[in-house]
Amino acid sequence: QNSRRGNSRTPPVVVRFLIFFDFDETIVDETSDDQVVQTAPGQHLPAWLKDTYQPGRYNQYMQRVLAYLAEQGVTESDIRGVMEKIPATPGMLNLFQFLRARPAQDFEVVLVSDSNTFFIESWLRRNGARQLFHRVLSNPATFSRDGRLVLRPFHAHDCPRCPENMCKQVIVRDYVARRAQERGRPYQRVFYVGDGANDFCPALALGPRDVAFPRRDFPMHKLITETHEARPGEFKAVTVPWESAEEVAQRLRKLVAE
Repeated sequence: QNSRRGNSRTPPVVVRFLIFFDFDETIVDETSDDQVVQTAPGQHLPAWLKDTYQPGRYNQYMQRVLAYLAEQGVTESDIRGVMEKIPATPGMLNLFQFLRARPAQDFEVVLVSDSNTFFIESWLRRNGARQLFHRVLSNPATFSRDGRLVLRPFHAHDCPRCPENMCKQVIVRDYVARRAQERGRPYQRVFYVGDGANDFCPALALGPRDVAFPRRDFPMHKLITETHEARPGEFKAVTVPWESAEEVAQRLRKLVAE
């Protein structure tokens, strides 16, 4: 039966390019985890709570922060309201408009972020951008019956560079491999738009035809520059730094026309 159904399907649109976006300080001009603190009493967290943070275990720390906020009576709509107001980075909404206006076979757009699904979905829906994204790959977050936003790790991995709940390189490699298998062919090019140190790791997986778009003078850009100097040839992708996402749109326009 499956094979009969398979034969009657119209062939899927084979998309030419895959573009990944980070969220915090890439799509939005702030860090969503910092912004949620605005919902706390006095808009700050108590010192005892901040002191529980341990390097590499940020996800667990945020789980405690969200539990504390729920205890203080912070509601789902309080959190959503704060997320919806985060400003986009310069030019980002124009870049989204450009991507939306392209034919379906040009870009598959994926969001990969160490924030969480509730923060991200709240912002995307408010800004009319949810439909643009084929997938949102982030730490799962859902509200429990008692009104607490419960955060879970995205996955487990062995990468020494990344926090234990998320290695974006593992996510990017798995996604690209799975989609190539489903499509029966690879993408012509893969793009990655990011800013942080955890965006450098996935960008290392890009090949010489791919393009890394690091936000200018942010950690991802600095790490790429340092790698080029210290270990030439290790970072393979073309690098296009940006201050406004308009610069990303300009480069994509050229690549699509090739």
